[in-house]
Amino acid sequence: MNKAELIDKIAADAGITKAAAARAIESMIDGVARSLRAGERTTLVGFGTFTVSQRKGRIGRNPQTGAAIEIKPKQVVKFRAGKELEDILNPDS
Repeated sequence: MNKAELIDKIAADAGITKAAAARAIESMIDGVARSLRAGERTTLVGFGTFTVSQRKGRIGRNPQTGAAIEIKPKQVVKFRAGKELEDILNPDS
């Protein structure tokens, strides 16, 4: 499912316009991004938790030349699925 399909589904399920559903999705994405940028975690109970982790810098290799290259440290987003989402995906567990 892509973003447009998600907007269509939300609009149909909630009985709202596609424009309103799109604004809601954009607002949620913006809220999660701002929270992560501030170093906070975002938890959607039953769905999952978004957190930020620091990846250390390291030395890598250029696959074409084999030359060593420096890979700089950076922040990465991690997602851990909530119990309800895991139960939906694994009903027999």
